[in-house]
Amino acid sequence: MKISVIITLKKEVLDPQGKVIHQTLDGMGFNDINEVRQGKYFEIDTKETNNDKAKAKVEEMCKKLLANLVIEDYKIIDSK
Repeated sequence: MKISVIITLKKEVLDPQGKVIHQTLDGMGFNDINEVRQGKYFEIDTKETNNDKAKAKVEEMCKKLLANLVIEDYKIIDSK
């Protein structure tokens, strides 16, 4: 079963990489963008066949390793 996770900086945390990307896009003529926030994407293929158990394991992974909960939020976006 595949579980996808997106991890982003919390809204109140400055995102210098997002700012550089925004400035670069603006310089390329894409000047109708208000803000860019960048993050991390994980696709985890687990042997677990129970959807609820798989999501629970991935949530535990996020809390223990994948996300820095002080400055980042995570969202489990997909399960197959």
